[in-house]
Amino acid sequence: MEDDSYFEDEEFSPIRSILGLLTFSTILPIKVYTSIEYMTKLTWCWPFIHLFIGILAAICGYISLEFLHLNSFFTAAIVYAFLMLITGYNHLDGVMDMADGVMVHGDPERKIKVMKDPSVGAGGVASVFLVAILTVAGLYNILDYNFIYGIIICEMAAKTSLITTALLSEPLIPGIGSYFIRETNIPNYFASTVIVGCIAWLLGGLVGVVGVVGAMVSGFIIALMARRNFVLANGDVLGMSNEVGRLFVLLFMSIALYYI
Repeated sequence: MEDDSYFEDEEFSPIRSILGLLTFSTILPIKVYTSIEYMTKLTWCWPFIHLFIGILAAICGYISLEFLHLNSFFTAAIVYAFLMLITGYNHLDGVMDMADGVMVHGDPERKIKVMKDPSVGAGGVASVFLVAILTVAGLYNILDYNFIYGIIICEMAAKTSLITTALLSEPLIPGIGSYFIRETNIPNYFASTVIVGCIAWLLGGLVGVVGVVGAMVSGFIIALMARRNFVLANGDVLGMSNEVGRLFVLLFMSIALYYI
């Protein structure tokens, strides 16, 4: 999320900017490019773009369960792999980079230097493994409850976690992540989160809303970690928030499915 050289400057167009955000977020052959300044003006819409991605993942899960007759664990692994592939592993580097920065000892300047280093340490590799395996376990758990709508909710609300972190962070400049952080404010965050909560309620009732709360908690925790370790936040921090956010949504929904 640190190289914006391929964006083309042009007049602002909401539709083109949303399609540009979809191009940025996925490997879908949309190929619509817009300037980073204009694209990030619609950061609050990011969860709704990934609502569409979540629907595709849920369809993938449904086919795996109902037509291929695979078990819930295999289906969970396939769904997670699908989400990683269709998003082009867009945020996994953020998980590795932020984890390496957090693990190293030193002042914020040293931690930022390690976070921005292209090489990956043991902390980064281990963190990706843990996030991945726990996310698959979370998907497995909700599928055991036949809660396939949870796939849609977790992918949509993962972006709520990201924009929660963006709202609570100060940007590290330069970098694409700084544009997302600067364009996230209380009014558009509130509007986005309320709409996400309503969609989650329609899909999963109270369980879905609890999942959105999990995303907000995740975003707050990652923002706090970034502030304590780096003072400022960049695209790697937002990437970590997205992946941990998906996991927290699944965790909160799994607990809610048992008690509700």
